[in-house]
Amino acid sequence: MSAQTDTLPPAVPAGPLQDNDADRLRIVPVRRTGQWTAAVAVLVLLALALNSVIRNDAFQWGVVGDYFTTTAVLRGLWLTLWLTALVMVLGFALGTLLAVLRLSANRVLQAVGWGYVWLFRSTPILVQLLFWFNIGALYPEILGVRTVNLLGPVTVAVIGLTLHEAAYAAEVVRGGILSVERGQLEAAQSLGLGPWRRLYRIVLPQAMRSIVPPAGNMLIGTLKGTSIVSIIAVQDLLYSVQLVYHRTYQVIPLLLVATLWYVVVTSLLSIGQHYVERYYARGTGDAR
Repeated sequence: MSAQTDTLPPAVPAGPLQDNDADRLRIVPVRRTGQWTAAVAVLVLLALALNSVIRNDAFQWGVVGDYFTTTAVLRGLWLTLWLTALVMVLGFALGTLLAVLRLSANRVLQAVGWGYVWLFRSTPILVQLLFWFNIGALYPEILGVRTVNLLGPVTVAVIGLTLHEAAYAAEVVRGGILSVERGQLEAAQSLGLGPWRRLYRIVLPQAMRSIVPPAGNMLIGTLKGTSIVSIIAVQDLLYSVQLVYHRTYQVIPLLLVATLWYVVVTSLLSIGQHYVERYYARGTGDAR
């Protein structure tokens, strides 16, 4: 019995460790062999993919550089940017109103808000744009005004994209409003604040923490989604490069020009979204 006892390792003393006990403990670092192996494999694959893109002559990077900052491309980029900004502002303004209607105690207003969201989320944006573009065929005259050739391509793009985005913005805003605690509304009501003042001063500032992340995704999605207006001959970024490669037949490098500009702008928007989220997360412990 004594021989077996001599071969056992020293027992760890119960209770808190003393200074001399810590010297007898062996700390073994956790081995992460699988994680490091996977990381190395991913880096190798990324390096091979990047090398193939850079060294592939079919991409014609010289042509990409020549057209990247041409006047036609920059003009299309500018139209894409201001169209995105205008659609987001108008879409969220209308979407906020629709969210208020959906949260109203009036059943009729609830039905109107729900019906709008249901209709515009159920139909593809391309179909909506084509309907607005051909509004003259549906209603040749409205209130004594002839609608044939009344709406230009850019106006049709603004109307169609705004009405479409408003349906999604309404759900984003409604979700943000519902995230505000009921006690905040009751406290504001007890102070005698009116409904619109409660919404503007109490509810929306607190709801912004839940609204900003999906709104940022919507902004980036709208930026890329504006490329669909090229179908109605709006000279956005994509349509501008299409005009060039229809003349030069250099399809791949011109598409790369548009792709790189979209990547640059969406990256800048993502950085801005990060700081806006951090601003509205002040004091919550989530700001990072």
